[in-house]
Amino acid sequence: MRILFSGEVSVHYSQLTVESQRDSLIPDLSTAFHGHQNGLCGSAVAGALFLITGLHTGRVGFTVELHDGPPPIDGSWEEIVEVSYEPASADVLLLQWAGEAWWPLDLDQTTYRVRYSGAGMDAAKAADTRLSDTPQLDRYRLQFWPGPAAPDRVIRQTSAIAAYWHAARPG
Repeated sequence: MRILFSGEVSVHYSQLTVESQRDSLIPDLSTAFHGHQNGLCGSAVAGALFLITGLHTGRVGFTVELHDGPPPIDGSWEEIVEVSYEPASADVLLLQWAGEAWWPLDLDQTTYRVRYSGAGMDAAKAADTRLSDTPQLDRYRLQFWPGPAAPDRVIRQTSAIAAYWHAARPG
């Protein structure tokens, strides 16, 4: 396992993205989740992942990992979904809302399975905004490993806000 990013990322409107076409427009919510069962990680737009958080505005904990094969499911995470993803170019970026800041992710141009896990989503939703002098409310992990494309799936859902997004997904 290799860590590609670890730190805090600013979100607005409970959103951030992974993109591999820097000149393209950030996918809209309905397009990103088209045909999906989950409402937290949308991968319906080629080369992009649309990620939902509990926090509306502020900084969330975020880690991105690259694995050789499927990592074991970690039961300490409250929310877990999986999707398929294939970068559209060799330049893959984790982007804050509207591209305000970004970090390169060292991913090959191949098909991946991606597991998006979250914790603390309901507490973050209740707080709405995290000010700079308050403790971290929610955290997320994005795990990539090479694998064939497969339908998205919800592995674990415990929070009310994740249940809302799964039911309300615009796709």
